[in-house]
Amino acid sequence: MSTTSSLRFLGALLLTLTASASAGTLRVGATPVPAGELLEFVRPALAKQGVTLVVREFSDYVQPNVALGEGSLDANLFQHQPYLDAFQQNRPLNIVPVRKVYLPPLGLYSKRVTEVTALKKGATVAIPNDPSNGARALLLLERAGLIRLKAGVGARANVTDIVSNVRNLRFRELEAAQLPRSLADVDAAIVNTNYALEVGLNPTRDAIFREGKNSAYVNILATTRDKLNNPDLQKLAQALTSPEAKAWLLKKYGGSIVPAF
Repeated sequence: MSTTSSLRFLGALLLTLTASASAGTLRVGATPVPAGELLEFVRPALAKQGVTLVVREFSDYVQPNVALGEGSLDANLFQHQPYLDAFQQNRPLNIVPVRKVYLPPLGLYSKRVTEVTALKKGATVAIPNDPSNGARALLLLERAGLIRLKAGVGARANVTDIVSNVRNLRFRELEAAQLPRSLADVDAAIVNTNYALEVGLNPTRDAIFREGKNSAYVNILATTRDKLNNPDLQKLAQALTSPEAKAWLLKKYGGSIVPAF
């Protein structure tokens, strides 16, 4: 093969490799609602750009990060930054945020009372048992006027940081996915919105107290550092935060999911 032919061959090969790297398949892990549904919404827009989106749904908050760290996923959408930070303290997987997408407001729900002030002394309240969402739940209870936390604990709060509990509330710490089912057995439960929506609970309509729109717990699209500049991933980030995605979120969830863009 001549030098000229070799150069042409190498040039064609380089173009082929570049094209395959910039327009291919993205494997994204997500909880079913709202992340999975939002990803399905943007799938056609990505297909028009030559990107095949493969969505893998999870029912917990651990395996989506494990799969991303092990390389069987290219990205995930289910968590907020405080959760990711807490997760990687014990299991560093080099996962980084790509883009803020939406806020699913944390809500306090009850089948026994219709307002916070109706909770009786000694009532049992179920909260998430993972550190970041447990702290988030306690901060919500503090804003509701039910407890007071040690000054400065913030996103590191746990039940031992409660310094005032005038109603003598008792706390039951459960896996986040179990909290909707716990409502039959406790006086109230703090439920993440993705799990609330799965059982027909709407934080705007059904929660007796919920987070405001300025919450720091916005859900993020995340990936590993080595994939951060993947052009296909950037196309996904743009699609998830497009005007069309914003309009869809507001219409689909009636304000219970707040766009963060």
